[in-house]
Amino acid sequence: MEAKGEIDHRENRMKRKEMLEKKKTIDEIMKSASSEKDCLAHFPHFRHYQRNGLCIHLESGRGDKLSSNTKKYIQNLLKLNMEAPYGPEWPAEEKVKRREMVASEARYIFVHEIPNEDANKESEMMDKERKLICYPIVGFVHYRFILEEEVPVLYVYELQLEPRIQGKGLGKFLMQLIELIAGKNRMGAVVLTVQKANLLAMDFYLHKLKYTISAISPSRVDPLLGLEKSYEILCKALDHEAQIVFEFPLGKTSLLPKLKFGDSYAKKRMGTVT
Repeated sequence: MEAKGEIDHRENRMKRKEMLEKKKTIDEIMKSASSEKDCLAHFPHFRHYQRNGLCIHLESGRGDKLSSNTKKYIQNLLKLNMEAPYGPEWPAEEKVKRREMVASEARYIFVHEIPNEDANKESEMMDKERKLICYPIVGFVHYRFILEEEVPVLYVYELQLEPRIQGKGLGKFLMQLIELIAGKNRMGAVVLTVQKANLLAMDFYLHKLKYTISAISPSRVDPLLGLEKSYEILCKALDHEAQIVFEFPLGKTSLLPKLKFGDSYAKKRMGTVT
């Protein structure tokens, strides 16, 4: 009969092995996702959006490959859409966003608007021909593959559209694409942060797209402290493990003592507009 110490030693060794195997798997997932050059290549039907008077073409991008004109456009659209929701916090937040937008880990989906006279030709164009034509950018998604609470997630840093193209279904279309990209890259969830003052965005994610206020959002971790925070962390889990971590039932978050306020990534991700 084995002594208790021998049993404990064997169990600890097995747990350690499981942890190392899990870490190896996560590292492989993150490495594979980060090495993806064009996430849109797997979803060709999502490169085009032609509804509600819009004719849109999508292109991928990276933060460390942005042209100076694209950087200026991103800065201007961020200010246009986010200065009001941030209020007095905007000057400091604007500096943070300028640093984030050019990071090598930043991934982009750029929204290009095609003029009506070219709309009929769009479907006939080859990719090489299309890239020679500089259709104007009218919005973008900035996302990253990161670890949140030790779970691989796709974190939406920004979803920004020019006001005149909002409310035409494009935001929902882009988020559907984001969820497909997350699933293809074996992410456990899609996570994003929204300013409480951004009522339209909160309604869009919670009611139209069925996201939930995450268990790592300040209001779920500690309701009293949550009142002092200007944001909520929203999520949509794509697998069971992520669901346990990010969508734990209300009133039971005390059973998850390791949860924090969404780690460092979530605290400042408040840039979603539809």
